[in-house]
Amino acid sequence: MTFETLDTYIRTLPSITFDYPFDEEVRVYRIGNKIFALAADKTPLSVNLKCDPIYTLELRSLYEGITPGFHMNKKHWNTIDLSEKTDVDEETIRELIDHSYEQVFGSLTKKLQRELG
Repeated sequence: MTFETLDTYIRTLPSITFDYPFDEEVRVYRIGNKIFALAADKTPLSVNLKCDPIYTLELRSLYEGITPGFHMNKKHWNTIDLSEKTDVDEETIRELIDHSYEQVFGSLTKKLQRELG
């Protein structure tokens, strides 16, 4: 998966925004001002995604390309290798992006959820 493919898919999700709060390379994707994904267009390509704590452990045991979140809370975040050598297929990556989005959307207030649709 390329950065462009990743970015295009993430930007199809409803009501997301992105910015560069840390530096000029790391793009941070948000829903309702809460982060659900971080990625940079650099080699090796990877993305940090929020995940259910029990599911994080399961994913890490199934895939070499999924590791504890780099510079993130290791209990709630995974880093997914997007390079050509990864054992994580694109369909699974899209599912994990959706899961991250849903995890964060679900943590928003009901009022904000209704406002965002």
